[in-house]
Amino acid sequence: MKIYDFEGFPNPARVRIALKEKGLFDQVEFISVNVPEGEHRKPEFLEKNPSATIPVLELDDGTTISECSAITEYIDSLAGEQELTGESPKERGIIAMMQRRAEAGLLDAVGTYFHHATPGLGEAIETYQCAEWGNHQKERAVSTMRYLDGVLAQQPYLAGDAFSVADITAFAGLSFADFAGVETPDDCKHLAQWRTNVEARPSIAC
Repeated sequence: MKIYDFEGFPNPARVRIALKEKGLFDQVEFISVNVPEGEHRKPEFLEKNPSATIPVLELDDGTTISECSAITEYIDSLAGEQELTGESPKERGIIAMMQRRAEAGLLDAVGTYFHHATPGLGEAIETYQCAEWGNHQKERAVSTMRYLDGVLAQQPYLAGDAFSVADITAFAGLSFADFAGVETPDDCKHLAQWRTNVEARPSIAC
């Protein structure tokens, strides 16, 4: 397998964490796509992913899979039980719901703020910006942090008692928020404790 990504970016980080959780990290060849230099918009990469986003998983038969949730679904089914995406219909439904809430309300919202209301990746990459929309999404990200804090007041992880892809997405979202200057409210104590616990996992701490 090959993963086309750019190390340090939030969405590639989600897939790298999932690979480490499943013990598959060493079985993947990572190919860097220099997004700040616009390499993701070149024809050779667009053939792999017309959406011009990373990461992209390429299988040995040449099949390409983009979108983090789809890649993680594939990874989770490769080795052992499906710990990250759930096994029973109920587990899978709850994990998918919480993953999407963390993705849309936090990670994507921070991304929109970063690309629209800050210099982002620079003029060559940020060809269209709407600061008003970006700042609105910043407010949404903070609101989602408070929502997640409330969830974590009732349970150890976002989808229940077990670590899942929802936690990976939220962790990447908070890391991106730090980078973009979106502060987590001081009163989100449960979210802060959850983050400390997640940071200690071997897939993240190493």
